[in-house]
Amino acid sequence: MGVAGSGKTTIGMLLAARLGCPFTDADTLHSAANKAKMAAGLPLDDADRQPWLASVRAAIETAQRAGQPHVFACSALKAAYRDALSQGDTAIRFVFLHGSPALLAERLAGRSGHFFNPALLDSQLATLEAPIGALQIDIAAPPASIVTRILAALQ
Repeated sequence: MGVAGSGKTTIGMLLAARLGCPFTDADTLHSAANKAKMAAGLPLDDADRQPWLASVRAAIETAQRAGQPHVFACSALKAAYRDALSQGDTAIRFVFLHGSPALLAERLAGRSGHFFNPALLDSQLATLEAPIGALQIDIAAPPASIVTRILAALQ
């Protein structure tokens, strides 16, 4: 979890590969309307996010029924969003990828082909409620090192 540019997809894909399990980027579960809104530089509100969070939760439940680990990348910016995703299930672990606003902005400026408008970074940072009890990882390290640290902490 984390704001745009924190490396959720990159780290999530690497982590899933190391675990030998599936990976899902929750961005793929956004509605066309949410994607268009973000592309236009308009931040999502809680009403926009509610159906999306329900879709992510449904995907989590499907993965749990499959009985194998699964890595999800999701912004999960607020405690209420994380509660909606986990629903009290202690088997769900959150890894908070965080970095300086300058590094995040630099990463977003170099990204192409994504619907997220980099101008929304400030609104995501303002919305972000740092998680309590989540593994917190600074994104300044190389992705492989970050994944190794996550795996060590999750053991």
